[in-house]
Amino acid sequence: MNFNNDKQNMTYYNQILGAYQKKQAKNTKQNKETKNVTFIKQEVNLKDYFYVPDGLEPFVYIFYFVAIPYIIGAIFLFFTIAGGDFNNFKLLNISAFFIVWAIGYEIVATLLLVGILVMFLKQDDDDSDKRIF
Repeated sequence: MNFNNDKQNMTYYNQILGAYQKKQAKNTKQNKETKNVTFIKQEVNLKDYFYVPDGLEPFVYIFYFVAIPYIIGAIFLFFTIAGGDFNNFKLLNISAFFIVWAIGYEIVATLLLVGILVMFLKQDDDDSDKRIF
């Protein structure tokens, strides 16, 4: 009779273990499907990256949108085209605002895209640390 009880206990244990393994497999499958989606669904708050006084957000964001690319474009022209020489830099037609801004905009956009890629790869690495192989 003791043998029969052990057999029933083992059957019950195997049923519980099988249900647990199914649940784990389902959770693992869902995690694999939603792993990349979680990065896309993150909220982005620009106040985390830029100083923005409350109530002045539209004006500050417009200023940043205009000033940052223009400054980056001017710095790029100073070091690449003028060779870091201020006398050569003064000879450039720096008053062509849109051209300088467009150069800076392309540089800033490239840096932002690279930054987003790095953040994505870091999150992917963080997620892989949680997985047990």
